[in-house]
Amino acid sequence: MAFDIDIGFVCKAGRKEPNEDFCAAMLPPEGQEDMGSIVAIADGVSAGGLGREAAQTTVTSLVRDYHSTPETWDTTVALDRIIGAQNAWLAGVNRSRQPAMGLTTLTALVLRGQSYTLAHVGDSRCYLLRDGQTLRLTHDHVVNHPDLQHQLLRAVGLEDHLVVDYVQGDLQVGDTFVMLTDGVHARLSERRLADCADPSTRAQDTCERLVEAALAAGSDDNLTAMVVRVLGLLDPNLEDASRAAQTLPMAPRLKVGDPIDGFVVTAPVADNGINLLYQVRDPATQALYALKTLHPARAHDHDERAMLAHEAWLSRRMQSSRAADNLVCLHHSLPTQRPRSAYYLLYDWHGGETLQQMLDRMQRFAPAQAVQIAMQTLRVLGRMHRQGVIHRDIKPANLHQGDDGVLRVLDLGVALSGREPESMRRLHAGTASYVNPEQWGYNTRQASGASDAESKELPDAQSDLFALGVTLYQLLTGRLPYGQVLPYQVGRYYRDPTPPSRHNPEVPIWLDHVVQKAVARDKALRFETAEEFLLALERGASRPLTMPPASALLQRDPTMLWKLLLGLSALFNVLLVYWLLFLPT
Repeated sequence: MAFDIDIGFVCKAGRKEPNEDFCAAMLPPEGQEDMGSIVAIADGVSAGGLGREAAQTTVTSLVRDYHSTPETWDTTVALDRIIGAQNAWLAGVNRSRQPAMGLTTLTALVLRGQSYTLAHVGDSRCYLLRDGQTLRLTHDHVVNHPDLQHQLLRAVGLEDHLVVDYVQGDLQVGDTFVMLTDGVHARLSERRLADCADPSTRAQDTCERLVEAALAAGSDDNLTAMVVRVLGLLDPNLEDASRAAQTLPMAPRLKVGDPIDGFVVTAPVADNGINLLYQVRDPATQALYALKTLHPARAHDHDERAMLAHEAWLSRRMQSSRAADNLVCLHHSLPTQRPRSAYYLLYDWHGGETLQQMLDRMQRFAPAQAVQIAMQTLRVLGRMHRQGVIHRDIKPANLHQGDDGVLRVLDLGVALSGREPESMRRLHAGTASYVNPEQWGYNTRQASGASDAESKELPDAQSDLFALGVTLYQLLTGRLPYGQVLPYQVGRYYRDPTPPSRHNPEVPIWLDHVVQKAVARDKALRFETAEEFLLALERGASRPLTMPPASALLQRDPTMLWKLLLGLSALFNVLLVYWLLFLPT
């Protein structure tokens, strides 16, 4: 369902001139739908004389600047940065004036994905009407005394440091948000407010009814009412997934036969110390699913939870792309129609085997079969790379040949999308034997003399292509081009790989050249895009590639010159000692 909201507003001076209230709304620009919509109201403080200007500049700056903040920021962070900047400016203006002149209340609401975020300062109010219930979301920052009810304790521009109240929650279709300044809510009870906000009426009609009711009740202040009705929701965004991952408990360690949310565990599948993977069954339909959750030892790790949430969001995003046919479908809503008791990912289950399982049982891959597997994988990687997604862990264990004949790419757990947590981006992820030299600090370090930490590059599309080249080499030969690298070791690239045909005479020379180009030590010699790699395999012997040049000895081992000098020095010293001891003087 498309994200759909109905917004209405009324802002009147009423019996008090001038009108120092202000309100505004901003829908997301094209291409920024994931940022959501923002609405805000403000009530300028009249005592200083610049309340109207303070309210107008505060609301305008907030709704205009919100969509300019990075999408990777949490909504509360974006709002806090903008409100803080506006408060600093107003506080600076007011610092030399006593009493302060430019003060205002502020209540702002952001509807994003399937959640809302509310920012509040002062005595404006926001109510949520849901399922016949009226919930007040804000607290008035005023002196708790009957004679000082209009004396604000917090306002934008009042102090150099402003504390903003934030409230977040889930959205539901049919939710109605009512935002009011004190000229309206001071004259209407919550019951009267609920009667005016009839869900069957348009948002604009509801605003007019609220303002007219406040006037009829004797309001002598400016009157502003904004109503936002949620008519339809977007798919969950990254913020929704992150909030669920941080608030729900993680699933406990499960055993065969254990129930969870209507499913029954049929088999444990994998445990890598970080994630647990189970096969579960829906007894009602007998359908099988794969359930992925964090290891109990990692359940309280904030970063690990954020990474699992990113995987959920990215898997949902990729399901709307052309790559979806070769990825595993993730279920946001449970097929059992039950609410989640814990946070986990539920994927479709596909029969078949991973390429690693085939290698483990010593299955041999003919060159033509290995080439077909590589070509299918390259088509998927090309579609992912065009959307800015880097898989980062291509290897035989993450390539699954289904019983239906479809090759699927598994595990987006460490994939990069540009929206991943910073800690995840800097993580040296992937399987060591398939990681390209640049991520270990080779090549660039040799050229610049930089330290290891400075010279390591972040993964890019070529990282996936190198890993696929290593996988293709392994399918053809049963070996790894640079040898096995254990997790606690650093990859070593002091020699060029042996041509695959030396290990498997069935490998044609043209395929030798393609594989050696894919796993070349020098990044400049490797394929730049999945399409280039795919084209080389499609052309095959009809237009073979030239063999990549061998790396110079000093390029393969930059310490070789020092080793040679050390050897010559040692030989000279041995000869010198021999001359001194044994030759006649």
